[in-house]
Amino acid sequence: MKNTRFLVQAAVIAAIYVVLTLLFSPISFGESLIEFRVSEMLTVLPFYTPAAIPGLFIGALLSNLFSPVGPIDVFLGSLASLIAAFLSRKMPKKALVPLPPVLVNGVIIGGMLHYVYHFPLWISVLSVTAGQAVTCYGLGIVLMLVLDKYSKYLFPSGRS
Repeated sequence: MKNTRFLVQAAVIAAIYVVLTLLFSPISFGESLIEFRVSEMLTVLPFYTPAAIPGLFIGALLSNLFSPVGPIDVFLGSLASLIAAFLSRKMPKKALVPLPPVLVNGVIIGGMLHYVYHFPLWISVLSVTAGQAVTCYGLGIVLMLVLDKYSKYLFPSGRS
């Protein structure tokens, strides 16, 4: 039962991530200097369940298959999501949970956009970091406030 719950949670998180990314695809992919991926609000989920780590990784991997950046985004974007999700799960304080995706994606995705589009590195990193801060802290904290009310039902084995 526990493995089934883990797999279902991971699959649902991955599916929601893909749907949100593709639904907002004009702003989800860094074709311009602004990348604002609404689905990144889900990066707070490792606080509630370890199933979010593979769920976010698979969601990013599948979403990035549609990225105009190409295979490099499938690899680096997914890797950044995996690292950020793992680190988010390890955060000792709830307020710090959104920080790893902001920093990890800011550096990795910002560096990738610099490489692909030849934007100045510091502008690429700051732009992605700012977009991540808005989605992870702005939308992510709102999501956490909602989930706190229902986490014992949704994530009975999680920490909250």
